[in-house]
Amino acid sequence: MNLFTPQKKRTTILRTLSRLVLGAALLMAGVSHLTVNREAFLAQVPTWLPFDGDFVVVASGIVEIILGISLLVLGRYRVQVGWIVAAFFIAIFPGNISQLVTHTDSFGLNSDLSRSIRLLFQPVLVIWTLWSSGAWLALRAHRAASRTSNLNGTRA
Repeated sequence: MNLFTPQKKRTTILRTLSRLVLGAALLMAGVSHLTVNREAFLAQVPTWLPFDGDFVVVASGIVEIILGISLLVLGRYRVQVGWIVAAFFIAIFPGNISQLVTHTDSFGLNSDLSRSIRLLFQPVLVIWTLWSSGAWLALRAHRAASRTSNLNGTRA
């Protein structure tokens, strides 16, 4: 199994629905970056980034819109999109850490406790993404195929 080829196999209804919900949430979050929550997102941009905060908010909003649409419509590429979305969630994690460290109030997170609890949800988003896209399943299948081919003396 090649991790980079389009998926031909269908996935479960639960995984599909979960992926679609995640895609819709990313799409809505991206739109809110550009509209109603622009200031709230700006408060989360780490001050140490070498970019203008508004640029970071707009750029990340556009990326979220693209990723959300991709999760919604690129079902055959769900594994590849899943890995990209998971990487995106990891890439934006420093913003959540910055919000905690700088004690910045935003999105109703007005205590260190609430900001700390939020940090725990970022890994949940990564896990949700990898599970709902089938990325974990594809990786496990790829590793199993590689082990089998190595045992047989062939290349995967």
